Amino acid sequence: MEIPHKFHDCGLSLVFLVLLANLSTSSSLSQGKSLPYMTSNVEEISGKFFDYIIVGGGTAGCPLAATLSEKFSVLVVERGGSPYGNILITDRKFMGFPLLQTDEFSSVAQSFISKDGVLNHRGRVLGGSSAINFGFYSRASDSFVTRVGWDKKLVKEAYEWVESRIISKPIQLTRYQSALKFGFLDAGIRPYNGFTWEHIEGTKIGGSLFDNYGTRHTSADLLQAGNPNNVLVLLNATVKSVVFSGQGNGIIVDGIRFIKSDGSTKQTYEAYLNQSAANSSQRGDVILSAGAIGSPQILMLSGIGPKNHLQNLNLPLVLDLERVGQEMKDNPSIDDATNTKLQFSDAVQVAGIVNEDFRFIVEGIIVPSSFNASVVSIAIKNAFPESKGKLELKNTDPRQNPLVEFNYLETENDLEKCVEMVQLLERIASSKSITWFRGLDLKTMFQLLILAN
Repeated sequence: MEIPHKFHDCGLSLVFLVLLANLSTSSSLSQGKSLPYMTSNVEEISGKFFDYIIVGGGTAGCPLAATLSEKFSVLVVERGGSPYGNILITDRKFMGFPLLQTDEFSSVAQSFISKDGVLNHRGRVLGGSSAINFGFYSRASDSFVTRVGWDKKLVKEAYEWVESRIISKPIQLTRYQSALKFGFLDAGIRPYNGFTWEHIEGTKIGGSLFDNYGTRHTSADLLQAGNPNNVLVLLNATVKSVVFSGQGNGIIVDGIRFIKSDGSTKQTYEAYLNQSAANSSQRGDVILSAGAIGSPQILMLSGIGPKNHLQNLNLPLVLDLERVGQEMKDNPSIDDATNTKLQFSDAVQVAGIVNEDFRFIVEGIIVPSSFNASVVSIAIKNAFPESKGKLELKNTDPRQNPLVEFNYLETENDLEKCVEMVQLLERIASSKSITWFRGLDLKTMFQLLILAN
């Protein structure tokens, strides 16, 4: 058993769906088919004014830009490049390979090891981690939506808006996903719910970012639903900080400062907010949608955060907010993995949802561990951990990862849940269908997977 690598700003965030629903319902969204203009030329954007500036073109930033562009001008700033034309992103056969090609400043996946010693990956590409994750899609449970106080009708409309554009229903299960389905049922993860968008107890087939031709559709595709004439996307640019003016309670946001992501120059550029949003009496905003890691990092680099920490890095204080970077949470995950000498991938199609309040989620993948080997994996996670960690700046370079400590097993309850997860994982791994699949000789396994893909 091992704790596997984790993704951050990963998959399709429920938060962005709710924000999307509150901004505009599905019936009012335009049905455009063109992507907006994209450029990596920082000088082309420098000095320009927009109604809204969105920092981060991932699972939150892209649909927000599409929605806002109906009425306003929008700049999306993405620190990575475009996913289009990169078969390691778009082709299901190569799922997982971007995780093997990581570097400090330019790879589509940026890796870091938390202070807990767990390998993590952050998406660094338009579409965010929806461009590098394992492709599974599911709605949240009704009980969760109720608990956090969201409008169920608007949430449902937002889900349907996304599902109609980038999510597919699998026509058939791959051999491994079929083995997982029976393994989950044999281990008592019941009932069998077949295909469903809903997050309900039992074993289910869910939606996928991969269509039935094996092509990935990331959140970047949602930009096509907006007004392409009102959106500019700046690629390969990293935001250094938010630009403020005024003093005390009169401080307002004016725009952003950004640099080239490749570090080829130290020159800083700026883009600004229009004095008032078009057709509105209210001023526009800078929206931080850079993920659970990037957004607090940018806040602190902008002078908003714990006073002592910012002063230690000689950052001018704009607002002393002690909770910025605090109470970081991540899902403890335990993995049962078998190495193979074959090179192939298998995306998630099936999930098991168990325990009170749908606490445990089990999935399985086949993902490359190198360029000539793969790992057949079953992983289970605690969806609602109690333990909390923190994020701090390591330095003032916005391109580098901050220091993150998730404190995974701080509470006794989280430790007990991990014991339960191991016990369930052992039951699944020892089920007839899983032991049969893992017992196949390499040639037979390869032939089955080729046929399935």
